Amino acid sequence: PPKWLPASEVRGEGIFIRIREEMLLAWQEKPEVQRLEQEFLDSHKAWRKLRKLEPYQDDFPGIRLVLLHSLAHALMRQIVLDCGYTAASVRERLYSRRPSEDGGPMAGILLYTAAPDSEGTLGGLVELGDPLTLGRHLQQAMESMRLCASDPLCSEHRPDGLGRGIQGASCHACQFAPETSCERGNRYLDRSVLVNTFSARGTAFFE
Repeated sequence: PPKWLPASEVRGEGIFIRIREEMLLAWQEKPEVQRLEQEFLDSHKAWRKLRKLEPYQDDFPGIRLVLLHSLAHALMRQIVLDCGYTAASVRERLYSRRPSEDGGPMAGILLYTAAPDSEGTLGGLVELGDPLTLGRHLQQAMESMRLCASDPLCSEHRPDGLGRGIQGASCHACQFAPETSCERGNRYLDRSVLVNTFSARGTAFFE
């Protein structure tokens, strides 16, 4: 086996946010949330079946990743307005594991930027990590998720059972991020897990 690996040194900064496990577990116990998780599981199976990936139910991340992923995208779209970086420069890293999984439970997101030059050390993200500033951006991000330019069509979208995609109420106008920023290919997104929308009540984590 090789004794060395190729690597490159990058500089960067980021914001890490962790959700309290007890609040997350209480939210997951809601009947509406459990029904939504089943819809995502069915969509996940159809997506894998269409691509002949067996067994079809493997690698399903669960509803907690849908929440963390949707929160990460909502915050990324909001903070790029004020941090000095472009939307394609800010990336996400999701930490999601259920209590039954090895190393679990985990429920956190890292929004970061990294570059081989000094661009990754502008300080814009660190400045937004101040609790008061971050709280303001979080509130504004949730407000922007309540309405979409494509509503009511976007809010009525459910996880696809034909395998074409794995997302609920989300589109390019409200939740999708550039390919360089998203580690899940803009799948497992649904703004109804964050806030109430035109078509969804009872699944919002931020009531």
